[in-house]
Amino acid sequence: MIKVLCALLCLIISTPLFSQKEVKSFTVKFISETIVPDGDLSEPIWDFAEIAGEFWEYFPLDSIQAREQSQIKMLYDDKNLYIAIRAESSGANYATQSLRRDFRGSGSDSFSLVFDTFNDGTNAFLFGINPYGVRREGLIADGGGSQDDFNLSWDVKWRGDAKIYDDYFTAEMIIPLTSLKFEEGATKWRFNSYRVETQSNERSTWTRIPQNQRIYNLAFMGEMVFEKPLGKSRTPLTLIPYVNGITAKDFENDNDLNNLKVGADAKISVGNSLNLDLTLNPDFSTVEVDNFITNLTRFEIALPERRQFFIDNNDLFASFGNGFDFSPFFSRRIGIAQDSTGNTIENNIIGGVRLSGKLTKDLRVGVLNIQTAEDLENRIPSNNNTMLALQQRIFSRSNIGVFFINKQSFETYDFVEREDEYNRVVGIDYNLASKDNTWNGSLITHKSFQPNDKKGNFASSALIRYNTRKFNVFAKGTFIDEDFRSDLGFVRRTDLFKTLISAERVFWPKKGIVQNHSLQYFTNIRWSPSRDFQNTDYDLRSRYEINFNNQSQARIEYTNSFTFLFDSFDPTRTEGAIELPADQNYHYNSVQAGYQSDQRKLFSYDVQSSVGRFFNGNRFSVEGAMVMRFQPKAFISLLLNYDQIDLPDPYPSANIWLISPKIDITFSKSIFWSTLVQYSNQRDNLGFNSRLQWRFAPLSDLFIVYNDNYFVNSFEPKNRSINLKLTYWLNI
Repeated sequence: MIKVLCALLCLIISTPLFSQKEVKSFTVKFISETIVPDGDLSEPIWDFAEIAGEFWEYFPLDSIQAREQSQIKMLYDDKNLYIAIRAESSGANYATQSLRRDFRGSGSDSFSLVFDTFNDGTNAFLFGINPYGVRREGLIADGGGSQDDFNLSWDVKWRGDAKIYDDYFTAEMIIPLTSLKFEEGATKWRFNSYRVETQSNERSTWTRIPQNQRIYNLAFMGEMVFEKPLGKSRTPLTLIPYVNGITAKDFENDNDLNNLKVGADAKISVGNSLNLDLTLNPDFSTVEVDNFITNLTRFEIALPERRQFFIDNNDLFASFGNGFDFSPFFSRRIGIAQDSTGNTIENNIIGGVRLSGKLTKDLRVGVLNIQTAEDLENRIPSNNNTMLALQQRIFSRSNIGVFFINKQSFETYDFVEREDEYNRVVGIDYNLASKDNTWNGSLITHKSFQPNDKKGNFASSALIRYNTRKFNVFAKGTFIDEDFRSDLGFVRRTDLFKTLISAERVFWPKKGIVQNHSLQYFTNIRWSPSRDFQNTDYDLRSRYEINFNNQSQARIEYTNSFTFLFDSFDPTRTEGAIELPADQNYHYNSVQAGYQSDQRKLFSYDVQSSVGRFFNGNRFSVEGAMVMRFQPKAFISLLLNYDQIDLPDPYPSANIWLISPKIDITFSKSIFWSTLVQYSNQRDNLGFNSRLQWRFAPLSDLFIVYNDNYFVNSFEPKNRSINLKLTYWLNI
């Protein structure tokens, strides 16, 4: 017995030693010459640089060297990081959606570089380029463990271009050190690079990453070592003024709405690692429109943040909570309000300040304060919106975060109820991420405070995930008190206790057309704590999915559902209809099947359909997305969502349509035109949005935007507007 225990002990101790792999690294040499980023690597200075090569294949296999190899060279001086790329290819027929900046998608060729400048495995900068010289930049947060951690809305100035040859392409990039945040005196950064090569159907990475992890996961990185320590960052003061002129017509109320708005943002670097963002009279309406979504649930839907003021270090503020059920801070709450009739309207913002970044190597801080204007006509008070967040890294990639949120009106309004005078939320989140990302999890506790309401009001969550090549197991428990509030956050529902368990087995065939296939079982059960933990909902789902080597995918699933309605509800949202009665149980089930084609093709599509019971009736649904590319100048897309709801009399039945075609044309890398049409009979709206954008200088744009909205049934106009907006990015 003693021998057996000794053998087991030796195995436990020795396994980590044998499993450790040598960290890939290369040296970035210091130079004094100037390089022009034209994509031509014929400058003799590049012969002086070390090569980072020997890429590993990530797809379709993750155990061999890449078939189409790539090489990276880097040099630097006091001001810039210089990058040269040579990427071998099987031809010159590269795939791209268009020439628009900030492209994404595995169906397009691209080359991306990821810099973890603080060596913390938590946050990183991403810079990418494709064979046509189209650039993108983004931020990776929370270790890059999920799709939500990847954000291309971040913008920063840098230069780059590419050249195409018969069987390879080259690229050059110049990234100002002032565009990055890093520790003064740093001698190395964690680094990785990944590439999508559509012609050979290969994705590859410099540091080997297993396929069960995201290709941009920060747990798997090498090192770039600087020949001499980096100095102090000298990030310039950035001013971004704007002018927005709008002429509009509200046909419902027969009002002309003409306005000229002027404001500005400013970005100030505080040391090497803190950002100070200022905004005065911001235009947070943006020139983009949100995509319509058919909502057949009883709950609100969260839409993504696109406004530049909130993007940098956004995870410091927005990652608290467990995402789906409750998030104490949801920046899209700021700048909107409800008028006296309950309609959601824009609420002007006077100004704001935002400080975020690193205080020490392991401690991050975020402070935000925004003041909104009063609107007495619509009975909207002036509010101050404040958040303070601290995040301390522990172990290799885990962290503990604490926050305080306060939304409060400092004036007295006779139309504001006592319980709405202020809302405060405090909380602590522990986020676990193992070194190799096999284990992830979190422990969360938040509490809200309102006038005369300080007891209870808790929201808590616990989560654990185990992810390996063959098994993916996930478990989560959530509790939200019925009086928990976060006026600056997103809370899908209160009075909730939920358990969620998912188990997936993945199979990897050694040959054939199938890359992998998997079986998943998923349970989501909800109870009402205020009703003696009455079971109110459950979803039991079984799913089978096949991923093919050509990147197409097929899936089928069966779901058994139960819903207890607290309140009467009409899923069709038909005006004046009789709603399904409350205090009743509804059992229903459905079957769903879907297929996604090879996204590398000029024409690709994704379609899925479901059929089954729905509450006390039946539902048939079809969702589809189609894309046609005319490389490299244009692409046309069509989104379609059809729901046929058949409920027994006297409850309403409906055919709900959402149709959204879009055409996107890039005349050059600086002139873009897009037109989006959105038809939704559930919203009773037919909308047209046409936008012409001229990027006349780096990150400086002139927009001309035409919006037109009509009622669906009568085809009478709702509102119409023309925007002329000018923004200019000025470094001082």
